[in-house]
Amino acid sequence: MSLEQQSVIGIAIGALGGAAVGLEREWSGHAGGPRAHFAGIRTFTLMGGLAGVAGWLWSLGVQSAAIILLAGATALVVAAYVAASRQEVDGTTEVAALVVLSAGVLAGMGHLVLASAIVAITTLLLVEKSRLHAMITRIDDAGLRAGVRFAVMAVVILPLLPPGPYGPLGGVRPRQLWLFVLLFSGLSFVGYVARRVIGTDRGYPVAGLLGGFVSSTGVAFTFARLSRQNRNFAFPLSIGVVAACSIMNLRVLAATAILKPALALALIPYLAAPFLIGAIVVLIGLRRREDKAAVQAPSNPLQLVSALQMAVLFQLVLFAVYAIRAHWGETGVLFSGAILGLTDVDVLTISMAKSAEGQIAIPVAAEAIAIGILSNTILKLLLGAVIGRGRFRILTPVWLAVMAIASAASIAVLR
Repeated sequence: MSLEQQSVIGIAIGALGGAAVGLEREWSGHAGGPRAHFAGIRTFTLMGGLAGVAGWLWSLGVQSAAIILLAGATALVVAAYVAASRQEVDGTTEVAALVVLSAGVLAGMGHLVLASAIVAITTLLLVEKSRLHAMITRIDDAGLRAGVRFAVMAVVILPLLPPGPYGPLGGVRPRQLWLFVLLFSGLSFVGYVARRVIGTDRGYPVAGLLGGFVSSTGVAFTFARLSRQNRNFAFPLSIGVVAACSIMNLRVLAATAILKPALALALIPYLAAPFLIGAIVVLIGLRRREDKAAVQAPSNPLQLVSALQMAVLFQLVLFAVYAIRAHWGETGVLFSGAILGLTDVDVLTISMAKSAEGQIAIPVAAEAIAIGILSNTILKLLLGAVIGRGRFRILTPVWLAVMAIASAASIAVLR
């Protein structure tokens, strides 16, 4: 493709991006009526094309002409905002125009993918206005505080921590440990937001599904205790435990995909069968409407203390895995996976993902995680049988036993 053809495509993408934003502005009624803003589809299309020409001129080295074009378009946007703000203070259309100008310049300079992405995200934000506002109304004080705290943790604290390592047995890496704190606090926050958006009044199966993002073992223990007080809800409570166990498999895959994508690919064959069985049970359970009880949402969205404890435990596990591998090799790693899975699958996941960066082979790490998940499923089976009452202590162990058998069969076949 010649340089001239690339320039034409860049200018065209700038104009099309402006047309997309202008179409939304006109469709939503902001370009017409007594309180109309300055631009509709035609004006936005022309502005996008003009910005594309400015970007093309800049790439040719004619910066003065490009600056004059952009300055004139920006002055038009500012003047339009000043005039419109006398009746209504709303700068959405004007800010969208500035974004179109920026994307058009990028397109004219040849950054086509980036320009297209900016226009697509901008248009999506404009189209989803009502849903975004509705979602904001559901944010409570705890959610807002948690969001701000998470931003401070990620943007302020993380860059200040040294990378390490410090000390023996592989050393301590403060920045990496904090990344794991952010990862699992973020997962807890996602589960909290999902509860707020979906609502906890849809019963125990959905609550268990969402609770699985935080702790499937915690769901199993809590629901087993609830079955003592609400024996009429034994079926939905047991479905909630199965849902939490199924989400645990997805949570483990998501964590390993972030930390070590190759390990996530190796894990899929181990987790596919138990996840499918759990999903089938949950879908059957959700079709039944016998549960209308509301479930209280967690008051601590970030679960920061738990995440910090997990980071400390994770570091201790790394030391142990390093020592076990040095003395007992692969067998020791698999045994440690079975033991650690009884206490915390998340710590097992991140420790194996970290160890798979050269200390342990990926197939061994995947098998250790699968064994840990199997032992954790057996633990929840026992919790249901020992603590639960009524039909819960029958249904939950039976369904979890089927998932455990599928998991054990997968491990045996893949060895």
